[in-house]
Amino acid sequence: MEHIKQEKTLVLVKPDGVKRGLIGEVIKRIERRGLKIIAIKMVWAGKEHIHKHLPTSEEWMERLGQKTLKTFAEYKIDPLKAQGTSDPKQIGQMVKEALAEYLTSGPVVAMAVQGIHAIDMIRKLAGHTLPVFAKMGTIRGDYSVDSPSVANVERRAIHNIMHASETPEEANNEIGLWFSKDEIHEYKRAEEDIMF
Repeated sequence: MEHIKQEKTLVLVKPDGVKRGLIGEVIKRIERRGLKIIAIKMVWAGKEHIHKHLPTSEEWMERLGQKTLKTFAEYKIDPLKAQGTSDPKQIGQMVKEALAEYLTSGPVVAMAVQGIHAIDMIRKLAGHTLPVFAKMGTIRGDYSVDSPSVANVERRAIHNIMHASETPEEANNEIGLWFSKDEIHEYKRAEEDIMF
């Protein structure tokens, strides 16, 4: 049971969240949930760092392209006019490049967060990755209205305030990429004995 209490995840407040002054709001919601921030720093990452952060598998690239094609179909957008291709892998690569541009357009605030089911809890706090579908009460639902159809036509990444790791493996890799071991701190929050 101890390992579930100690689950770790990575959170990034993306450049749009930083520029809009939402760092404190993200931190407040994480801490109010009973999760513990064990590392935090502001970084203006370069493209090489971001390309290490983003997945590189062919499957991920194709999945990203398929999502974009689905959005185009829903909104009756011609992918050839919007992207110059209908190949999901090529579109996935374009979306990945747009993400890299977005994540290097300004500073990000990186945080390692720890607690019970930290990965699921942070993703629940963040809300749907597409802000237009995020429920009110989530960070994205309350502070972003960006849409995949608009972003895809403008050939840019969706501005959705924050990143949250999806799996334990992803979280471990991402935390290791953004923080050295001596930047991660163990401590006990005052309410830990009461909450769990």
